[in-house]
Amino acid sequence: MGWTPLFLEMDDYKVLIVGSGEVGIRRTRRFLEAGANVTVIGNHVPDDLLNLGVNVKSPEEIEIWVDWADIVVTASADQNLNQKVADISGKKLINRADEPDKGNLIVPSSFFIGDVQISIFTGGKSPLMSKELRKKIEKVIRPEDIMQLELQSFARNILKIKIDDQKIRRNWLYTILKDKKIQILLKEGKLEDAKVYVNEWITSI
Repeated sequence: MGWTPLFLEMDDYKVLIVGSGEVGIRRTRRFLEAGANVTVIGNHVPDDLLNLGVNVKSPEEIEIWVDWADIVVTASADQNLNQKVADISGKKLINRADEPDKGNLIVPSSFFIGDVQISIFTGGKSPLMSKELRKKIEKVIRPEDIMQLELQSFARNILKIKIDDQKIRRNWLYTILKDKKIQILLKEGKLEDAKVYVNEWITSI
């Protein structure tokens, strides 16, 4: 099966989580934070998730809630229940947290550094290495890289007003990226000073 990474706008999506153990609750929290409408088939859900609007249902209603869902996640310790859910899910998007290679949707390890979201997928080979790779990535990305991201967005918005040609705008953004004075300002944490400098530079065009 060929996998490809995608980011999906989750507002108004209906997600069924089968299982309320550690993995199920982690998936529940993640989809809730993304704005999805989440129902859990399980015995216990933390109060903070209940307060956020999670529905908790019993396994006896499983077929009703599989039919309701746009996305199904199987994360139960009961393998027979997981397989039953997979069988009745048909062609729905299904994340087999119990057996990832048998589903058609992967929920990768994901984290933020500033406004940058990074996802790691090892093909199910090693969750441990996902954690180790995350540690290495967090060490490589510096605070000034995140400030450069903010500065690039700031400059891009100004350039869109000033310059119609996309190639010329791209050249400007690359020049800003490589400018030594800007690099020094960002390394010193002076993002606002860098914005003033870039604004004056661009307005002089």
